[in-house]
Amino acid sequence: MKMHGLIGLAALLAGGLAQAQDVKVNVLLEAWYTQMLDSNLRLNGPAVGGYMAAPSNDSVFKENQFSIRRCEITLGGKLTDQLTWNVMFDPNLSTSQVGNNVLQDAWVNYQFTPQLSVRGGQFKPMQTWEAAVVAPSGIMFYNRSMVARLVGDRRDRGVVAVYAFGAAQGLYGKMNLGVFNGTADDGSGGKNPDSSPQKDLASRLELGYGSDHKFGAYYRVGSSEVKDNGTLVAGTTTGWGPNAPTAAEIRANNDKCSNLGAYYVYETSRWQAAVEVITGTLGRRYPTVFSSATPVKREHLDQKFLGYTFSGVYKMSHHQLTARYDFLNYNQGNDWYTPTSPYLPTTGVNAGSDFSPKFTEAILGYNYVFNPAKFSQGKVKLNYIHRSKNILAPRLGQTGEQGGDSLLLSLQVGY
Repeated sequence: MKMHGLIGLAALLAGGLAQAQDVKVNVLLEAWYTQMLDSNLRLNGPAVGGYMAAPSNDSVFKENQFSIRRCEITLGGKLTDQLTWNVMFDPNLSTSQVGNNVLQDAWVNYQFTPQLSVRGGQFKPMQTWEAAVVAPSGIMFYNRSMVARLVGDRRDRGVVAVYAFGAAQGLYGKMNLGVFNGTADDGSGGKNPDSSPQKDLASRLELGYGSDHKFGAYYRVGSSEVKDNGTLVAGTTTGWGPNAPTAAEIRANNDKCSNLGAYYVYETSRWQAAVEVITGTLGRRYPTVFSSATPVKREHLDQKFLGYTFSGVYKMSHHQLTARYDFLNYNQGNDWYTPTSPYLPTTGVNAGSDFSPKFTEAILGYNYVFNPAKFSQGKVKLNYIHRSKNILAPRLGQTGEQGGDSLLLSLQVGY
């Protein structure tokens, strides 16, 4: 369906439903202009491992480009005092790319008691603070952190029970327990039909003290979504060398996938400071168990990742000064099967380079908010993004690791 058709359908649904119930419609539009400060991300190939290879469809990795980052249309309503629903889609996203479907959220929530509710449908499975709690309109930087992008900013289909407790003037919180299909960490983005009988278990504890302090922890565990019906093909391991696990060991590992993270946020009318740490196993995010010719993308069956991010915002009426530092290591512990490090080539044009999958982003920014009382309705964001230099391999005539810094200007409006 074309973009104007989707918008027309949304208007028709909103108009018809509004006659029978209270329906709320929200729109968020964000436009980008990005300028690379060198040409490496345009001309170079991915480094060894390819964990941070620049996606061809990600406008932030273009040399320079105008683009529409978001065009989110949200419909929500209340059928009864207990039953509510929500649908969010982005007609700017392409339906031709796996995992980039137009439909983002679609869920129904039933409030059994003031403390207990159950939500079912398609939504984010409560991982990370920024992706699970902060709406796109509230993002202070050009994008969510690397931690949130890897772990939290994905959808899946499932059911979650939420129990709320405490009082707003003291300690309060929510306990979330959910069951999901377990496809949100692979290429489908969680939106394709489920192909495996196994399910992911997810939990999240959200706590707060007064209006200034928020903190919590979350966990998720699962395994491959590929169904083993006796014909499952184990991954090609020739690149791992003589220490590679057997096909039986690869199947037994079943691409186990996990997250374990914690966060703390301090926010007042003048300041916002946040820190978040997460670790886990990569598992199916870079699969070794599959039923196709997809090459192996990680160096060890139990390869672990570690990420952390900390940020600060200083608010002055219409003006905000922002800073953030992100770190993400895709091989915490340096586990691999090859005789020598796969990230430290000793021959060829890449000899002497260090392509260890430890990536950083340091951001300095300025935001102009149109209405400080309703900052989510619109702002201009200007960010300088300084990236680590191990993202790309050198091209002919270059030596050493190559990266790419960016300037990015964002215009965001919503209602």
